Amino acid sequence: MSSNDDKYPANSGRRRFVKGVVGSAGLASAGTAGVAAVNSLVSSSGVGGGAVAYYGIENTKGPAPRAMPQIPVEIDDEGYLRGRWTGFEEVEARDGSTKLVVQTEEIGGIEYSPQWFQYCGIQGLGGLSPEYDGDNYFRYASGGRAYDWQPSSGRVAVEDFADYETWTNGVGTDGLGKGAFATWRSQDVDTPIPVQILRSSRIERAAEGDDEGAEWLAASTDEGFMAVLNKCTHYCCTPKFKSPQGPKFDAGDESYCPCHQSAYDPFSIVKRSFTALPRPE
Repeated sequence: MSSNDDKYPANSGRRRFVKGVVGSAGLASAGTAGVAAVNSLVSSSGVGGGAVAYYGIENTKGPAPRAMPQIPVEIDDEGYLRGRWTGFEEVEARDGSTKLVVQTEEIGGIEYSPQWFQYCGIQGLGGLSPEYDGDNYFRYASGGRAYDWQPSSGRVAVEDFADYETWTNGVGTDGLGKGAFATWRSQDVDTPIPVQILRSSRIERAAEGDDEGAEWLAASTDEGFMAVLNKCTHYCCTPKFKSPQGPKFDAGDESYCPCHQSAYDPFSIVKRSFTALPRPE
């Protein structure tokens, strides 16, 4: 069992939590869409915290303790991408007060909820708050980590990925898919929720298969589009699919985190569990 610092917003009153990591025997093979056994982690107490199971892209190299969680994708009638969101509901407590409790939704054989994203300080961002008043569309992010091809703003559209089967940035193997940096539920908020978008024919084929986990992929991806919360589970940095630094660490075809050399295989979808951090009250 190991422990690491995790990042809480200053107003949460918390600074550390303990993450217990069980050995990951039986991991799915790199480059496949198999699903491995759930890892068990310790529990935590607090508002909206506790153990939660989720699907994510497998961590294959470096010190990251677990997979990065997926965000289920939908495509609207106009060809724009958005993430699924379950929201909150009001419940009456024993003392007569009203509390907001996170809702869950069964998607692809697993209970999906905002708890999947409650780590690395994300649980304190405005986009995961019950008071958030924006929409669920993915919008392009700007900055030094963005891909050269992508717009600096605007909603992510299917037509922008028309060349996804042949696209290359000169890193790793050509034709694996096309990536983009985006944000989610981040309109008019100080700190956006970072997302990695990937469209790949390998994701399409895996979603149409009959391997364990295909049910989840069929429900969480659309036309080969996958979305991942782009926060490394080690120290909360932002990995990049086909990063220029990746080949130095045999990660040219993966999502590589340059801070401590962790890598994630976007084509290996695994089922994991972790301790979701409490939301700020």
